[in-house]
Amino acid sequence: MARSPYKILLRPVLTERAVALQGLMEPQYIFEVLVDSNKREIRTAVEKAFNVKVESVNTVRRQGKEGRFGYARVGRRPESKRAIVKLAAGQKIEFS
Repeated sequence: MARSPYKILLRPVLTERAVALQGLMEPQYIFEVLVDSNKREIRTAVEKAFNVKVESVNTVRRQGKEGRFGYARVGRRPESKRAIVKLAAGQKIEFS
């Protein structure tokens, strides 16, 4: 069963580096995605959600870190996954 593109793409990442990648000749966009999603699912989700042509998808898994939260309470941040999506020349995504 195919998942909705809006369930796979959690949020766009809008850091300084991510915004700089958007201004390139072949723009790249960074999205926070579900940890168990694969590159094919991410590609189809971006193409359906934003009506653009995706050239390539690279993924990065980020391990959750252990940390202290208050006095002597140790916890763990959740792990996450990011996708760097490269669009075809002339394509653009507008975030409002």
